[in-house]
Amino acid sequence: MRLWSIDPGYLDPMGLVALWREGLLAQKVLLGQTRGYRAHPQLARFRAQPDPVLAIGCYLSAVVAEATRRGYRFDASKVVQSGVLSPVPVRQGQLDYEWEHLLRKLAARSPAVYDTHKAIARPRPHPLFTVVPGGIEEWERV
Repeated sequence: MRLWSIDPGYLDPMGLVALWREGLLAQKVLLGQTRGYRAHPQLARFRAQPDPVLAIGCYLSAVVAEATRRGYRFDASKVVQSGVLSPVPVRQGQLDYEWEHLLRKLAARSPAVYDTHKAIARPRPHPLFTVVPGGIEEWERV
């Protein structure tokens, strides 16, 4: 499961669809509707929020917005809760780590997308997140 800290606008079509599916799985986990993935480290930052279901809902709403912008039809009714949430901090080191990870994936599967992104030094975070100083998050498996 990869719940990207970077803006979903940087993802290629395959990555955006995968993010949607993985986000929906994360929502099920946070709702207690599945046995699998309950201990997945990527969920730590959502569980740390006062309302984890609202947090994942806000995350998924931004994914839906990006999909809609591209002309895709993600079913927004699958997001069980959305609204307004204070920005969740993400460390700069985490964003940098994920950016390099994404660039490697794009170079292999979507060279044209890679070419448009490779010169970006500081990508935007996902709209749910705000960047703070620091290294890679403790929950990240390096």
